[in-house]
Amino acid sequence: MRRKRTEGDKRSAVRWGAALLILVAIGTYLGFTKSVPFRGHYEIKAAFKTVNDLKPDSPVRVAGVNVGKVAKIEHVAGGKGGLVTIRLDDRSIPLREDAQMKIRPRIFLEGNYFIDVKPGSPDAKPLKEGATIPVQQTAAPVQFGELLTALQSDTRRDLQILLDEYGRGVSGRGGEGYNRSIRYWEGAYRDGAIVNQATLGILEHDLSGYIKGAGAVAEALDRDPQALKDLITDFSTTANALASESTNLSATIAELPRTLRAGRRALGSLNAAFPSFRRFIAAMRPAVRSSRPALDAALPFVRQLRGLVSRPELRGLSSELRAVTPDLVELNRGGVPLHRQIRALSSCQNNVVLPWTNDTIPDQKFKATGPVYQEAPKTLTGLSGESRSFDANGQYVRSLAATANYSFATGDGRRFFTTDPIQGVQPPKALKGRPPLMPNVPCETQEPPDLRTNVQQPPSQEKVDHSRVPGSKLEARARAGLVRIIREHVDRTGTPMRMTGVGKTVTIKPRALR
Repeated sequence: MRRKRTEGDKRSAVRWGAALLILVAIGTYLGFTKSVPFRGHYEIKAAFKTVNDLKPDSPVRVAGVNVGKVAKIEHVAGGKGGLVTIRLDDRSIPLREDAQMKIRPRIFLEGNYFIDVKPGSPDAKPLKEGATIPVQQTAAPVQFGELLTALQSDTRRDLQILLDEYGRGVSGRGGEGYNRSIRYWEGAYRDGAIVNQATLGILEHDLSGYIKGAGAVAEALDRDPQALKDLITDFSTTANALASESTNLSATIAELPRTLRAGRRALGSLNAAFPSFRRFIAAMRPAVRSSRPALDAALPFVRQLRGLVSRPELRGLSSELRAVTPDLVELNRGGVPLHRQIRALSSCQNNVVLPWTNDTIPDQKFKATGPVYQEAPKTLTGLSGESRSFDANGQYVRSLAATANYSFATGDGRRFFTTDPIQGVQPPKALKGRPPLMPNVPCETQEPPDLRTNVQQPPSQEKVDHSRVPGSKLEARARAGLVRIIREHVDRTGTPMRMTGVGKTVTIKPRALR
């Protein structure tokens, strides 16, 4: 018996049908969109000059890892470029404003292309959703067809000639020379790297300055196309001339290593001089800054000086000096011999006299206390002081010969007596007399006097025995007479005097004080 369907069964069937339709809709959506719902993502755009065979759903990779896909490609009308919309996962690395994108071909088994992304530097600002990466930060691979299109018939012919000449150049002795040059590549690459590093610039705005200068050069070349064409033609002529002188060119190249070695040393010395030159420039900057005020201050003087040497002033001055000019000429002529003698005198003083005065007399017995110019005037001081110690009454200092302790024979029948023994003779008696006088030899060319001598031995001497000398009574009588004379002088003048003897000093007073 057939069961009758109730209202509840009808409502349950409707629910199941609706659920089935929802599942079909979700499956259809996922099949067409190929995206997982409820998964976070964001979109950005990138402009490319050429999109090649890039298709929607092409992968987007960072360091080989898929981080998204191409959502849409908008081609530019009449061109190969386009605006590519890229959908990135929220889990991917955040992109920066200086991010770069390149269209690269995938491996053979994958086919098609993908977008290789460089996220950018950490210092740059984050890229907001919906932002567009400009075409200056994107690139696309060159297609082989484009390469063939660029190589037209004349270009391909020139390329064939280039490859043919290159093959001839590296064949035979050319290849051997190429192999021998390999050992010089290390230095060439190193120096080339230094040059390339220097082209990066060391100061701010170096690149902008270079671009500005390059623009000026390009503008100058563009102003005269015919001259540029002639330059290329003349360069071809020069190349042909060099080719015709290949033997001489080879000899020149053989001398190039020695030239480079010498140039490297010269450049090294020049480079070593740069720090000092930079310091010199830094030191000269204050002087350069102050030169303008100095020049401004000197301008009035220059104006006055210009007026002084003007024609009216010079005429009056010349007329006044005309009477003196003959005498000045005669003075100049007569002064030439005088200046010659002054020059000779100055040279003699500088080369002979002054070196002699700076010498020191070597003497082991009586050591010098200084050079000649210090010791020589000392005797003059003593003589001057003694010669002036007198008045109308006579000398202040009177001397009486002391008792002789040593006796020396002079060789002519006489004897010489001293209190202390003679230790030597310095300077010794010259055997040949005085050095010869050479007035014809310039003084400046003569050798300074040599003060080094050998001390001469003292003459034979005898010790005096005072107990056996019969003249001792005469000596005592002479001493007593001297004392009497001094007393009379003291009584007459009223001035006390001191009498110094061997071992004691006696003061003699006037009669009024005794």
